[in-house]
Amino acid sequence: MYRSYLPACTCLNRRHATGWLALALLGPHAAPAQTSQANAPRTALPSLGDAGEMTPLQERKLGDRIARELFRDPAYFDDPVIAEWVDSLWRPLRAAARQRGELPAELDERYAWRVLLGRGGDINAFALPGGYFGLYLGLVGVVDTRDELASVLAHEMAHVTQRHISRMIGQQSRQTPLLLATMVLGALAASRNPQAGAALAVGGQAAALQQQLGYSRDMEREADRIGYGIFTQAGFAPRGAAGMFEKLQHASRLSDRGDWPYLRSHPLTTERLAEARRRAPQTAQPAAPDLAQAQVSARARVLARPGVDVLRAWAAEPQHTGFASQPAARRVAALYAAALARAELRDLPGAQALAEPLATLTAASPAAARQTRLLQADLALRAGQHARVQTLLKNTQPPGPEGRPERLLLAQADTGAGQPEAATERLLPWVSDHPLDATAWQLLAAAWRARQQPLRALRAEGEAQYALMDLAGAADRFRAAQDMARRDPGADHIEASIIDTRLRETQEALRQQQRDDQQAAPR
Repeated sequence: MYRSYLPACTCLNRRHATGWLALALLGPHAAPAQTSQANAPRTALPSLGDAGEMTPLQERKLGDRIARELFRDPAYFDDPVIAEWVDSLWRPLRAAARQRGELPAELDERYAWRVLLGRGGDINAFALPGGYFGLYLGLVGVVDTRDELASVLAHEMAHVTQRHISRMIGQQSRQTPLLLATMVLGALAASRNPQAGAALAVGGQAAALQQQLGYSRDMEREADRIGYGIFTQAGFAPRGAAGMFEKLQHASRLSDRGDWPYLRSHPLTTERLAEARRRAPQTAQPAAPDLAQAQVSARARVLARPGVDVLRAWAAEPQHTGFASQPAARRVAALYAAALARAELRDLPGAQALAEPLATLTAASPAAARQTRLLQADLALRAGQHARVQTLLKNTQPPGPEGRPERLLLAQADTGAGQPEAATERLLPWVSDHPLDATAWQLLAAAWRARQQPLRALRAEGEAQYALMDLAGAADRFRAAQDMARRDPGADHIEASIIDTRLRETQEALRQQQRDDQQAAPR
């Protein structure tokens, strides 16, 4: 199904900060610059020192090691709608970083620049070495505008462009990369299991973290300054940062339990909120309601799995007295959440019924109307109504470009409707341009199997595992495909040659990965 969540494709609250504080890096999201020159050149910014002892390649390998484990964690998944929305913010931010000179060509080319979606409901985000980022659905679920979400991404991007990871490791040269990776992974797990987090303080590690806190504060302030410049250079409204800090301040009041007091490494939210308000133009008009963002945020809240009781409450909200008098943005968000919540509760007829008034409310906004169509197509796919999916997405008025969500939904509908040829024709160009799209590869494998093409299906399954950084699993699939081709004298020789090449490449990458792990292991 469309909801076959896979790892996709940064920390806000202190509880999650245990992860990056093991590297003294995780921190609250993008804040305004501490200089009045929002677009000042990089040379005007204070420096925290050199980039330390790690090369960009070493940082990338450390990030790969951490990301490999995160991709195996079911808490990290792929939702094409939310992932596309985040990418629409990420691309202009990255372009702005290049324009400002914050993103050198070496880092731009060598780092991964992949965003992983986390299912947790926490208002949280994080950056990892080598250009990996994590974004929790809880954060996406509370934002009201694109500007607010972009402010988070810009701050986390600044952590990476300024190579804060390498700087910190330069101060902790005795810590091996493998140990650092283990600490980060353990702390990220602690965000869902406080008992695991307590183990992080064992063996004197807490004392080491305590010594790093001052340096972490400086890095956060630098990320604030540079992130703000990237954020505004990309065309986002400065008031978005202030709006995000207001939400963070409110969330911290609700969730601050006083644990881990020695991990309070970042500038206080009140300080950053005041600075954000000062930076925002006083004459700026309030942003108009963003109906599409309201829908994406509603989707994030539901997919964060808040529990059956919460889903039932959201599903019933449109039935409350006075609902019709609510502002349009509030009704759009509530209807979207109610429809998706009913689908999660296995009430597909009720979900589809709620999507009808939503279509009426969003008809005047092309972006919001598209989000409604995607929801309706998602619900139709869950109900096995493959023809309806095709009708909803192929005959849009006015016609629009076929994005990744449409492509993946239509591919599943084509295969389900007994038209796998159409699915493969739709997916092959996409995976050629996006070879790390694991979800698309898995859907392509299903389409090839429906076409009675097991050799191509095995190759697609191997590519999916490769995209998820499971090199051993990828090699296993490629090897099975190679064996099948050798046993079948009528096998497609071109496909068999591709499989042989991919197996050799994957085996070599796996051997290199094992060598790197051995070199990074504690002595």
